[in-house]
Amino acid sequence: MDVPSSRSIENIVTSVRVLEGGGFTVRRPIPNPEMDQIDPFLLLDQLAPTDWGPREAIGAPDHPHRGFETVTYLLAGKMRHEDNAGHGGVIEAGGIQWMTAGRGIIHCEEPHEEILRDGGRTHGFQIWVNLPASHKMMRPRYQEVPSSESPTVEKNGVWARVIAGECMGEESAIDTKIPISLIHVKMNSGSRLSQELESGLNGMIYVFPGEIEI
Repeated sequence: MDVPSSRSIENIVTSVRVLEGGGFTVRRPIPNPEMDQIDPFLLLDQLAPTDWGPREAIGAPDHPHRGFETVTYLLAGKMRHEDNAGHGGVIEAGGIQWMTAGRGIIHCEEPHEEILRDGGRTHGFQIWVNLPASHKMMRPRYQEVPSSESPTVEKNGVWARVIAGECMGEESAIDTKIPISLIHVKMNSGSRLSQELESGLNGMIYVFPGEIEI
């Protein structure tokens, strides 16, 4: 019987604070001066937890994407989006939007009218995933998964939302153009998680907040 081998940590980087969109703050571990990218991940932004007052919230006005995918995952708040092809929708806490820009799209992501009117907390992530050459000019598409339909699993003190791929026997329905797992994990003190990675695939862990032993 083959015994899976463990991996060593190649590099540890510290995220940097960057102003994005209309002027909101993100924490960015890649790309930054310490690391350019981890194939196929082009960018990882944590939208810092921000408590907005009424009429204070800001977003990302019209901007283009082409040749890659953007994954938006909200932990708190409510965002609306629309694009130049007439698509639009709302992402709420726990929800995921997997947008494949393909041959090109112009879209915007703005705070929902409720957040603009009343204020509230916003916290989330956006990840950019490179597309292989054979799919860079595909038709743009959206895969939107609300919190109620996003698979989660909890075992032995470990909770996981499986955004893409598989974890602890739970699988995501997101269709990806490359082999990829994207998992949000919460762990109780003293708990353990063993996650298998295919040989040849890169792995990245972003810790927020707290600390872990790898």
